[in-house]
Amino acid sequence: MKTLKALILRWVQTSVSASGRRAVSKSFICKFGPIMKELPVFSPDNRRLAYVGRSGESWFVVVNGKEEQPYDGIVMRTLIFSPDSRRVAYGAGVGKKQFVVVDCEEQKSYDAVGNGSLVFSPDSRRVAYEAEVGKKRFVVVDGEEEKPYDSFGDGSPIFSPDSRRKAYIARSGTRWFVVVDGMEGKSYDAIGDGSLTFSPDSQRLAYAAKVDKKWFAVADGQEEKSYDALSKPVFSPDSRRLGYWAGSGAKRFVVVDSKEEKPYDAIGDGGLTFSPDGQRVAYAAKLREKWLVVADRQEDKPYDGIGNLVFSPNSRRVAYMATIGERRFAVADGEEGKSYDDFGQLIFSPDSQRVAYWIKDSGRYHVVVDGKEGKPYDGIGEGTLIFSPDSRRVAYEAKVGRKWIVVVDGEEGKPYDGFPDGTIIVFDSPSSLRYLASRQVAKGRYDVYLVEERFD
Repeated sequence: MKTLKALILRWVQTSVSASGRRAVSKSFICKFGPIMKELPVFSPDNRRLAYVGRSGESWFVVVNGKEEQPYDGIVMRTLIFSPDSRRVAYGAGVGKKQFVVVDCEEQKSYDAVGNGSLVFSPDSRRVAYEAEVGKKRFVVVDGEEEKPYDSFGDGSPIFSPDSRRKAYIARSGTRWFVVVDGMEGKSYDAIGDGSLTFSPDSQRLAYAAKVDKKWFAVADGQEEKSYDALSKPVFSPDSRRLGYWAGSGAKRFVVVDSKEEKPYDAIGDGGLTFSPDGQRVAYAAKLREKWLVVADRQEDKPYDGIGNLVFSPNSRRVAYMATIGERRFAVADGEEGKSYDDFGQLIFSPDSQRVAYWIKDSGRYHVVVDGKEGKPYDGIGEGTLIFSPDSRRVAYEAKVGRKWIVVVDGEEGKPYDGFPDGTIIVFDSPSSLRYLASRQVAKGRYDVYLVEERFD
């Protein structure tokens, strides 16, 4: 199933798998109903669902089956859950006015609320968004209006990871600048959309800026060397290091701690990746007609293509998918695995000892764990492959004919007609997991369930 329509909480059903190892609790969550304005939104903990419904000329938000206040309209791309999944916010309209609704409480009304601008702070306590009155726009934070500007850059406002600081990209006339905690920074010809980023410790701020035809990184208010092109700056997990790729003429190269690395013909779409401990850097680079992984300035073997580059959680291992001709295979610690027609998601286990990914070969899909192929299926759910917290179990969604199942350590669960888009498998403990699934009850109508499983 690819879309949901309505939500009504009802009952719980429990059963046990034939092997006796897998106990399943199934809670009825939602049922198809009125056509929705947008796709549903799932809470971060994957237990709550919200969507925009309609009845006659009225629009309303439905959260876990409960309809909220009806309005003349709901602002597109504003419906969000807080990071802790407890709060809900969205933009609504009555007549020619729009306003933000937080936990069913209406905020001050304006001429418009910015599409996609509504955001909770990481601690879920604060709310920020863009609003408009006449030709002026301003950011509203915790109900307080900041200075008006002509427009704002994409991807802002943002909160720092500790939720204490806020920043956004603004324009006044033809000049662009970053506003941090209400203070305007230096103005430039342009600020890179989506380039504004806080360090993980919330102490540092960086972005890409442009003067004339040159781009450069601005970190902690200091401008770095200028180039013809620049990517979004990236902080290391320990917040001490800053990296990005830059371009000079036709060449591209990675810059880390203001030091340029070897130039290449291109840098992979994923840009550079810091290891979890912040000490290592890796990226995919193109040299003439070949791609190779560069880790700690050391080049791996060249291939026709590179994808899915990841560090292990302990930062010691590097893995990625490589291509030679029409064949694809995993490379972990420099060792090539068996080749296949296609591949997908590649992950390390939490203890860094195990590697898993899905592959496609001869029209069938398999999950490969520790080099061993699992049973073939008609499909594997994108982004659903996951290890348990203790690294012992592997779970994923798989397709059998027209049905979908969850596979755990090779054992198949009960079949369903689908899994809602945007949902994932979540391990609550080494011996329990949950996911959302659907069953078709009539043409175009589905029931959706929260399925919780426990294992011996």
